[in-house]
Amino acid sequence: MTKLFIADLHLSEARPDLTNAFIHFLATKATQADELYILGDLFEFWIGDDEQSPLQQQITLALKTLSEQGCRLFYSHGNRDFMIGKRFARECGMTLLPPIYYCEIAGERTLLLHGDQLCTDDEAYQRFRRITSWPWLQWVFLHLPLSRRVKIAQQIRQGSHKGKQQKSRSIMDVTPSSVNDCFEQHQATLMIHGHTHRPMIHELSLDNGQKVRRIVLGDWNTDLWYLHIDDRDINLISQPINTAE
Repeated sequence: MTKLFIADLHLSEARPDLTNAFIHFLATKATQADELYILGDLFEFWIGDDEQSPLQQQITLALKTLSEQGCRLFYSHGNRDFMIGKRFARECGMTLLPPIYYCEIAGERTLLLHGDQLCTDDEAYQRFRRITSWPWLQWVFLHLPLSRRVKIAQQIRQGSHKGKQQKSRSIMDVTPSSVNDCFEQHQATLMIHGHTHRPMIHELSLDNGQKVRRIVLGDWNTDLWYLHIDDRDINLISQPINTAE
């Protein structure tokens, strides 16, 4: 069985090259897979399943087509598109996953997550994450007029960009103790996540001496990144965006 994993595409109207590369990826590499896992931040921002923008419709159609061709689709919410809902998932033929999803992959006890919950040293972001996860606040936001939601999204993006410029690279990476605790709590040997935009396969030793692997997916910017897992190999692969269309 072949499984593909991607994260952090940050699709938006401002980057049609990324949209084209993603649609090409779905129509080529993904059609050869049994399962595709999108581990968050497929979109730069999500203001509601009811938006129905041209970009949203284009991506919905591409994902639905892949699903109808027999590839099973799974989605884990990111910090940019945490309000993707059941309607969008249903239209795409996609299954929504919990924040930390446990499964068996290549014979290993595996955790799938976006990864932002591991960045616990960034206390300001963790506060923002807790607040935006409040159901009542999401309900209020989703019932605002679309035009108002667009303005709020723009303000949040601007604030996020400014905040990143003022933070060290280390504070925006995962906190080692949180990674260790997550592995031990779920008794896993493999973890796959995105969010940090630092693609790598890490070989680790936990505090209890257990050997584990943490695979970080890359973001799509100048290159597209995906993780390919089959019955034989685990490969983290990149390709220049301008050759992927």
